Amino acid sequence: MAKTISLYGSSIGQKIVSAFTGLFLCGFLVIHVSGNLLLFKNDGGVSFDHYAGALSSSVLIRSIEILLFAGFAIHIFWGIRGWIFNRRARPKNYAEYNPSESSSLFSRIMLLSGSIVLFFLVVHLKNFWVPIRFGAQDLSDYDLVRIAFQSPLYDFFYVFCLVLLAFHLRQGFQAAFQSVGLRSLWLKAINMVAIIFWLLIPAAFAAMPLYFLLAKGGR
Repeated sequence: MAKTISLYGSSIGQKIVSAFTGLFLCGFLVIHVSGNLLLFKNDGGVSFDHYAGALSSSVLIRSIEILLFAGFAIHIFWGIRGWIFNRRARPKNYAEYNPSESSSLFSRIMLLSGSIVLFFLVVHLKNFWVPIRFGAQDLSDYDLVRIAFQSPLYDFFYVFCLVLLAFHLRQGFQAAFQSVGLRSLWLKAINMVAIIFWLLIPAAFAAMPLYFLLAKGGR
């Protein structure tokens, strides 16, 4: 028991916790983007409304939501804790310190990208999840999304945050497998799968506001 506590209090333990919670959240992104692709179906939003309605009324989905919120909370907490741990462990007095020689750009902006993505998540939940989940709007779920994404300012913010999410996922997905000791074994396969998460999924999400802004998502 003491060894387990010691492990998760160490730098390695923090990386393992962040890795597993991060991979769990990556799985959620696959499911989330798959359902939201119904926004592109040319049926006036009928399929998306059925999908959103089924999510809101499902007891199973509501139970999974608790796991998702727990996963986000743990990932955020351990990510910040790990960053503080690394800062404290770093020697103070370098004669010359060049971070680009010891780490990649993606790893150096992990905290920044994660913080902005967290803010984006709060805004996203307020604008979509809360009204859809609790029925706090007179519009259909599809119209709620369509009208929100016809704002150029909001679309710019949305796409900008997705770019940062892509940076965060690119570094985080590969680092997760490295933390559990698998990256060196399956490097090529992991790098190929990583493209799905840091490129294709953010691109699919980014296409949604652009579709409604340019094509007006016509009914």
